[in-house]
Amino acid sequence: MAAGSRRRLSSAAGGGRAAASPTGGRRAADRPPGSSLRMPRRIDRVVAISDTIPRQERRRASEPRTDWVAYLFVSFFTVPFLLFNILPVLFGFYLAFTNWSIIGTPTFAGFDNFTRAYNDRLLWQAFFNTLRYALVIVPSVVVLAYLAALYVHQRWALSGMARTLFFAPNVVAATVVGLVWVAVLDNRTGPVNELLALVGGPSIPWLTSTQWAWVGISAASIWWDLGLAFVLFLAALQDVPKELEEAATVDGARWDQTLRYVILPATWPTIVMVLTLQLISTLRIFSQIYLMTAGGPAGTTMSVIQHIYNSAVVRNMMGYASAVSMIL
Repeated sequence: MAAGSRRRLSSAAGGGRAAASPTGGRRAADRPPGSSLRMPRRIDRVVAISDTIPRQERRRASEPRTDWVAYLFVSFFTVPFLLFNILPVLFGFYLAFTNWSIIGTPTFAGFDNFTRAYNDRLLWQAFFNTLRYALVIVPSVVVLAYLAALYVHQRWALSGMARTLFFAPNVVAATVVGLVWVAVLDNRTGPVNELLALVGGPSIPWLTSTQWAWVGISAASIWWDLGLAFVLFLAALQDVPKELEEAATVDGARWDQTLRYVILPATWPTIVMVLTLQLISTLRIFSQIYLMTAGGPAGTTMSVIQHIYNSAVVRNMMGYASAVSMIL
């Protein structure tokens, strides 16, 4: 009896251990043989593979690589920039210290070209002429374009046609503009002098007089540059919030007060941009002068760019022309 009870107790204890096994109640005898050994090996293999992948990626990232495709795309910008911007500047800086007439070998001249530029009367006259062009053309273009943009902005139906008419001269080539104004300002057959004759005015030699030649060139430049400034100002005025103008009107502000305290501050960045662009364009004025007066009469219409062109091309003084360019 005692032996049988001990067997029953031992079998019950063995069954309890089997139920508490991690396999969900299956006894060890029911498992496939060797299964308890395969699982750790598989886990170790997966862990080992997952450990080797980051190591390989880190090894590849640390190795230097050359991306030739990226360099190829960058070269499309850098190579032309070096050839057509940097190298000409360096070559011009070298020529400024030499005497060279296009044909032959440049000879070193030191600072002779800069001394000649300081003592050149024509260069100082060209500086004065260019400054006069800037003082006349830049304010005229900005003021006239802004007033025209204000007028068209108040009459929305005219904006499309006005943009086309004002911007049309900018599309025309400089050569055509120069030839047209030569015909318009002709002493004998020009329409300007014919209109003056109708009202009893004198015939003015617009392009052959030392007093009036620069006025004719300034008029042609203002007409040519007016379109771009007008379009920029009109776009800026259209971006001014209508709520600000309506609030000023409700508060009893007059039109001039609305212009001063609402419209001008809102469009001031565009005004500064147009002033800068127009100043740069006027300081580089060349085509109108070359086509209409060629710098005459007596150099009264010659600009600095015209003087550099005459020194380099007409008189074959490349070194001196480069020195003047470096001074600018």
